Amino acid sequence: MARIKGGLNAKKKHKRVLKLARGYRGARSKQYRVAKQSVMRALNTAYEGRKQRKRQFRRLWIARINAAARMNDISYSRLMYGLKLAEADINRKMLAEMAVSDPEGFAAVVEVAKSKLA
Repeated sequence: MARIKGGLNAKKKHKRVLKLARGYRGARSKQYRVAKQSVMRALNTAYEGRKQRKRQFRRLWIARINAAARMNDISYSRLMYGLKLAEADINRKMLAEMAVSDPEGFAAVVEVAKSKLA
């Protein structure tokens, strides 16, 4: 029985990696060994970035809510605690959107939180 060589599979593997490395500079897009390292690192960074995006948006929402809350004479932590006591289930994304686009509505939410704290 004839021996089967791995040329076809190796070619397929190399093509897949080099396709992912298109647009990279120099040897990173031409040589398989260098391209493989770059692609592995890039995919890892992309995975981490998808996790970090969620953290960064939450930080942004909290900063916006805090700024708007302080304009209404209450701190962020007191506002969130008041909303929890009032059993108002508004997530931070919506609160931040209200703080930016609907200040009157946000002020009403702050009043609900203040009434539960007092």
